[in-house]
Amino acid sequence: MYGTERHERRTRGARVTDEHRSPHQPAQAVFDVLGLAYEEAFAASEAHHASLRRLLDELAPGSRVLDVGSGTGRPTAKTLSAAGHDVLGIDVSPVMVDIASRQVPEAEFRCADIRAVAFEDGAFDAVCVYFSLLQMSRAEQTQLVTRLVRALKPGGHMALATVPVDVEGVEVLFMEQPVRATSFDRDAFVAMVTEAGLTVRAEQSLMFTPAHPGAAPEPHLFLHCRRDRVPDATADR
Repeated sequence: MYGTERHERRTRGARVTDEHRSPHQPAQAVFDVLGLAYEEAFAASEAHHASLRRLLDELAPGSRVLDVGSGTGRPTAKTLSAAGHDVLGIDVSPVMVDIASRQVPEAEFRCADIRAVAFEDGAFDAVCVYFSLLQMSRAEQTQLVTRLVRALKPGGHMALATVPVDVEGVEVLFMEQPVRATSFDRDAFVAMVTEAGLTVRAEQSLMFTPAHPGAAPEPHLFLHCRRDRVPDATADR
């Protein structure tokens, strides 16, 4: 589909390919620039920390956790690793991966486009997807969540967070960086993760203002889900 030459790198429970790589990677460019400023802007999110505490309460000791869009490694990978869990973080930004590797040396981080990672079925006890879907199309978000559900063990947990607004391909300024944003409203997002094979067990909606000049309050939605059924194998095709 993408040509005859495919380069692959392997890591625990995942195979990274070049399928979705292109000369234009807006998410990479944005987060390369933001670096630690992103962590500082969202560090005061009590809802994020509360979500992690809930996940910790649900995990058995030494669980394997995938952190999608791992950023600087804090708070997600840091909190989970400090509790003794085996964390693999994947982020498209090499700057973020470098920062995370230094800040959370007990976790493993890989630089890759998450859409180009082939997961083994049932490879992880939990998956975290905190605000890492917003620069993907709705179709890509749906396909990715479906694949992530299959990467969970039966009964495994997924924590997700998004900005629940009905927008598609809208040009916005995010921390002074121009991005193209796409999202679902609350009901559509819940329907999407449910159709992917997840049961929503808890949710929190709130307004949060990032600690950044000119930032305005934005809606946040946190979901805690469990894999209770096997998603349709054809849903991401």
